[in-house]
Amino acid sequence: MLRPKINLPSDQRKLLQLYTSLNEQGRENLVAFAEFLAIRGRADASPEPLQPVEPKPIPRPESESVIGAIRRLSESYYMVDKSLLLTETSSLMTAHLMHGREATEVIDELEALFARHFQKHHASSAD
Repeated sequence: MLRPKINLPSDQRKLLQLYTSLNEQGRENLVAFAEFLAIRGRADASPEPLQPVEPKPIPRPESESVIGAIRRLSESYYMVDKSLLLTETSSLMTAHLMHGREATEVIDELEALFARHFQKHHASSAD
């Protein structure tokens, strides 16, 4: 059966080629990172609340992946500007995926990172 040819922009074709070249774990990581970026984009578009808000407590599962932790922390600290976290979060995820740092160690640092940024957000909201 012939598939209809879809004319995609070059950046979408490249992303699709990269996606299909990855193994299952790589594909999951790529989708999770894209979801993180999408969440960050939605957070950038929403107006700041008038009153300070508190993090939504979501317990850390006993066995959690770094991607799962980023999702959990993004949901817990929904009020923090994700664009401010992107560089450090990406560095920690890369340290885990590419350099073999232990997931629990990276997740501990991610939790501290999100908490620090929340404190900054909370302090600036109080001013």
